[in-house]
Amino acid sequence: MANSKIRFSYYFIILLLGGVLFTTHSNGQSVASGHGVVLLYHHVSTKTPASTSISPEKFSEHMAYLKQHHSVVPLKMLVENIQDGTPLPKDAVAITFDDGYQNILENAHPILKKYDFPYTVFINPDLIGKESHQLDWSQIKKMAKQGVSFANHTRIHKHLLIDNEQSDWLNTTMKNIEHAEQSIKNNSDFDLKYLAYPYGEYNESLSHAIVKNGFVGFGQHSGAISKHSDFGALPRFPAAGIYANLDTLKVKMNSLDMPVTNKSVNNPQRSRTNRKVSQSIQVNLDDMHKSQLACFFSGQAIDITWQENTFSYTVEKPLPSGRSRVNCTAPSIAHSGKYYWFSQPWFVPDENNNWPD
Repeated sequence: MANSKIRFSYYFIILLLGGVLFTTHSNGQSVASGHGVVLLYHHVSTKTPASTSISPEKFSEHMAYLKQHHSVVPLKMLVENIQDGTPLPKDAVAITFDDGYQNILENAHPILKKYDFPYTVFINPDLIGKESHQLDWSQIKKMAKQGVSFANHTRIHKHLLIDNEQSDWLNTTMKNIEHAEQSIKNNSDFDLKYLAYPYGEYNESLSHAIVKNGFVGFGQHSGAISKHSDFGALPRFPAAGIYANLDTLKVKMNSLDMPVTNKSVNNPQRSRTNRKVSQSIQVNLDDMHKSQLACFFSGQAIDITWQENTFSYTVEKPLPSGRSRVNCTAPSIAHSGKYYWFSQPWFVPDENNNWPD
C-alpha cells in the first residue's frame, strides 16, 4: 500500500507539471489527431450550487487558455471526424453545457462569442421557457444563429435508472428520449441525436439501445474520445466546481483516449447487494508506458496487476451510494507529456433503492 501512495504522489506531480510535445508519423499526420476532449459545464455564476458552478472570471480564464493552446471545434465535428477517421485539428476540444440555464446566455455566451468558440447546450425541452432559470425557445433560436447548437438531455431531467427489471422500462425510457428529440427539432431545427444522460447515469442496456436507435450518448465520467470509445457513453471532463482548477484541467485537456479493446465488466449500474467491484481491462500497449499505469478511486491510488496486455483492479470497500468512478492513466510513449486516460463510472442506489441527486 505504501508503494501505491508513492506512485500516486509521483504521477500526480507528473500530471501537474507535464508539458506537451507533438510527434508525427512520416506522412506528417499526428496519431493524436484522432483523439479529442469534451469539456462539461453547467452553471457559469457565483449564485448557483458550487458543485456544478464556475465563476464568470474563472470561466473566462479557461477560455483564454483554450484560445492560446487548443483548437476549439463544434461537438458535431469532433464526433463525426473521429467516427469516420477524418483528422481533427491539433489538441481539439469541444465545449458543452448541461441543463440550459439562463446564466449560460447571460455569463458564458459573451465570453464564448468574444473568442468565436462554438459550443453545445444539452437541454430538457419540457422545461424550456417554463422555469425562470431556464432559457426560452426565442433565446435558443437567437443563440443558434450565433453558432450555438442544442441537443437532447431528456424531457425533464429525471434519473433514468429506475427499476430496469420492469418489462417496459427500456421502451418507456427510449420514448422519453425520442419525444425530447422531436421537441427540440420542432422548436429549434436541431436534430443531432446526441444525448447527455441526466446526472451522467446510464446502464449497458440503455447505452446499447440509444446506439441502435441512431444516437450518440454522453456521460459525466472523465476521459478523451477516439475510435476506441463507446459511442453509447462518451466521456466528458467536468470543468466546474472542484474540477475548475486550470492547472489540473490543462493535463486533462491534453489527454488521449486509452485504447481499451475489452473489459471484463461493462455495466456501470450496481445493486445494493452487489457493490464490490473488480474489473480487468485489455488495452493496446503500442504507445503506452505499461509500467507507469496508475489507477485511482476517490482520490486514492489503488493496486493493479498485469497479465500480458490486461490490467486488473479491485475496489476493496463497497461502492458508495450514488455516482463514483475509477480513473486510470498511463503516459504516452510517442507524445511526451500526454496521458492515456480511462474512466469507469459506477452507479449505486441508496438504501431506499432511489438514485441520489
